[in-house]
Amino acid sequence: MSLVEMVSRHPLIDDVNEELVEAGRHAMLCSLFCTSCADACGAEDDGTHRDCIRTCLDCADICMATARLAVRNSIENVDVMRAQLEMCILACERCATQCEKHDSGHCALCAKMCRECAADCRKALPSVHNGHPAGFS
Repeated sequence: MSLVEMVSRHPLIDDVNEELVEAGRHAMLCSLFCTSCADACGAEDDGTHRDCIRTCLDCADICMATARLAVRNSIENVDVMRAQLEMCILACERCATQCEKHDSGHCALCAKMCRECAADCRKALPSVHNGHPAGFS
């Protein structure tokens, strides 16, 4: 099943903002990658991953909030949606940079996912404008 299909069933949506929905889908996945990476870093238990764990957990929370906002009819909250996308970009970039400091496979995958999520959020930003997210009436 498609997330775009689900969002298109909302009674107040004329035309789905596919860029925003895709950013939300990617943010949800990124949240899961970051959570898994933080757990794997903790299992390594060598004390060198403390900052990575914290950064991953912060990114996971921000990404999940972004995902949830991206699929809502947030007509009155366009400024919040734009700010959330910008925060997600920042969190993902910082998490990717932190993960790239480590040689572990899980950190490499997390960094890649964070970079992809940041790119999708950047792509969605221009679609959220003119007093409402594109696609919401």
